[in-house]
Amino acid sequence: MDFELKDKFAIVTGGSHGIGLATAQALADEGCNVAICARSEDRLHKAVVELETRGVSALGIQCDVLVPGDIERVVNTVTDIWGTVHILVNNVGGGGRWGSPVFEDTSEEVWADVYSKNAMAAVRFTRMVMPYMRKQKWGRVVTVASIFGREGGGRPWFNMAKSAEISLMKSLAMTKDLVRDGITFNTIAPGYIYIPGTGIEDEKIHDNEAFARRLDTEFPMGRMGTPEEVASVIIFVCSTSASLLSGTSIPVDGGESRSF
Repeated sequence: MDFELKDKFAIVTGGSHGIGLATAQALADEGCNVAICARSEDRLHKAVVELETRGVSALGIQCDVLVPGDIERVVNTVTDIWGTVHILVNNVGGGGRWGSPVFEDTSEEVWADVYSKNAMAAVRFTRMVMPYMRKQKWGRVVTVASIFGREGGGRPWFNMAKSAEISLMKSLAMTKDLVRDGITFNTIAPGYIYIPGTGIEDEKIHDNEAFARRLDTEFPMGRMGTPEEVASVIIFVCSTSASLLSGTSIPVDGGESRSF
């Protein structure tokens, strides 16, 4: 199936590993030029080299999304080089393991940082790419939230931030002057995705039997998802075929979540 993404320009935040890198790779496989940003320059360099082997132009820009000026620099760099942005994937985020399991033991700084890294990063990137998408009368904004933005179960500061991301996309999708310029806004809500380096291996090493029981008990498919499985849904949402898909929150969780 041709998703008609060839020669378009995309920004994927947090694009050097995990879901972000898998999404950048999937976009590149469709002929889309991809700019990724992340904090680690080493990871960025390796990812860009790999993306360029797919025959597209790739940019890697170091960025800490807790610094608003870094976000401006990313978008300005991309548009100075490429002239426009067709696709924005707000993937950067995290904080689901931050803080303490005890509510009152978690500082306000954790709440603020998690909200800024997730919801406010999405706000800032989205605001900056809007003029380009509106001018060309076409755009796709996809924000990677979580099933814990749709239902309870995670740590409250993470749930709040992810719920805000879903609300942002829905609100923008109902803004007539934006969507009538050919821009769609959607959220992808992954369940537990196996991403090396995020603490999942520690659980398995600590107690492999308990980890296996958890997989059997909590996950209908008996396994976690992969970044590539999430990326494949994001690619469709970015495609021209998804022109009527806007304002939705799509769970990609193998049936893990309990909400409809």
